[in-house]
Amino acid sequence: MTTNRRFLLRRRPVGDPVPDDFALVEEAIPSPPPGGFVMRNQYCSLDPAQRGWMSDEPSYMPPIPLGDPVRATTVGEVVASDNADYPVGSWALGLNGIEEYSAVSPEHFTSPIDISLAPSPSHFLSAMGAVGLTAYFGMLEIAKPKAGETLCVSGAAGAVGSVVGQIGKICGCRVIGIAGGAEKCRRLIDDYGFDVAIDYRGKSQEQLRDEIAQAAPNGLDMVFENVGGDILEAEVFNLAKKARIVLCGLISEYNSTERHGLKNLWQVLVHQATIHGYLIMDYAPRFAEGGAQVAKWIAEGKMRIDEDVQEGIENSYDAFMRLFSGQNTGKLVLKLA
Repeated sequence: MTTNRRFLLRRRPVGDPVPDDFALVEEAIPSPPPGGFVMRNQYCSLDPAQRGWMSDEPSYMPPIPLGDPVRATTVGEVVASDNADYPVGSWALGLNGIEEYSAVSPEHFTSPIDISLAPSPSHFLSAMGAVGLTAYFGMLEIAKPKAGETLCVSGAAGAVGSVVGQIGKICGCRVIGIAGGAEKCRRLIDDYGFDVAIDYRGKSQEQLRDEIAQAAPNGLDMVFENVGGDILEAEVFNLAKKARIVLCGLISEYNSTERHGLKNLWQVLVHQATIHGYLIMDYAPRFAEGGAQVAKWIAEGKMRIDEDVQEGIENSYDAFMRLFSGQNTGKLVLKLA
C-alpha cells in the first residue's frame, strides 16, 4: 500500500452521529516518530466509549480533536521502527485511531503482543483485551461475587455483559440478564448459561421492575450496569441490602441531548447500596494476569466469546452505528487490512 486511509472526526455529533460528522481521507503513510514505530493496523475495536470521546465534554480522556482519526484500540504489525522493543515484523496493541497506519510513540496504552497465543489477532480486542478484562476486573475486584448471590447484568448480550454473566456463573451466582429482543435473550440462556433473560423492548419501567422482582425475590446483590436509563431505575428498585452496583456504561444516554440521571437515588440509601464508577484503565498493570485467566477459562470450555467482525475502513460509520441499533452479535471489531 502507498497511502494511508483515515476515518476522521470532522465535527462533534449532536444526538445520533451522522455520516457528515466524519470523513474518509487518504494521506501519506507516516514515518516513525523518534523512539517510536509505525504500525499497520489489522483490526480496530468499536466501542460505546468512542461516542463519549467525540463530545467536547469533561471526561476521563480528552475529546478527540476535530480533524484527527476517531480514537480506537488497534492491533497490528510493526512495519517501520525506531524502537528496539518493537522491531519490524512484531505485533503491538495500542490506543491509536481508525486508520490503516498509525505513527506510535509507546506509552501507557501500548504493549507488544504474541499473536500465537490467540486463534486470531482480533482476540486481543475481545477475550484477551479490554472486553474480557473489563468484565474480569469489574467482577472480581469491585462486585466481589460470592456463591449463591444474585447478579443482574444490563446490556447482557453485548461484548462486556456476556462475559460478566459467565464470570458470575463461574463464581456460583444466579445470573439475570437484560437484553433487547428474543434472539439476544435466547443467546443469554443457550450460549452464555444465564439463569434468566429479560427482554426490555416495549416495556415500561414498571414492567421491568416487576419482571426483575419475579426473577430475584430476595433482591439483587450485584448490578453490573452497561445501559442506564429506565433499566437502571428498575434495577435500583430491586436491590438487596448492601448491594454493589458496578457502573461500567450508560449506552442509553450516549446519543441523548439530555441526561437521564438516576431519579430513584433514595433506593440506594434505603438498601445501603454502593455505586462504583468503574474504568478499566485503573487495572492496566494487571492486564497480563487477567488475560491469562480469561484465556484459561476459554480453553477449559467455561467461557464463550463471540466476535462480530465487520470489514473495510470504508464501512467505519455503518459498523460503528451497529453498537446503537443493537445489530452487533458479539464484540464489534472492524477489520482494516
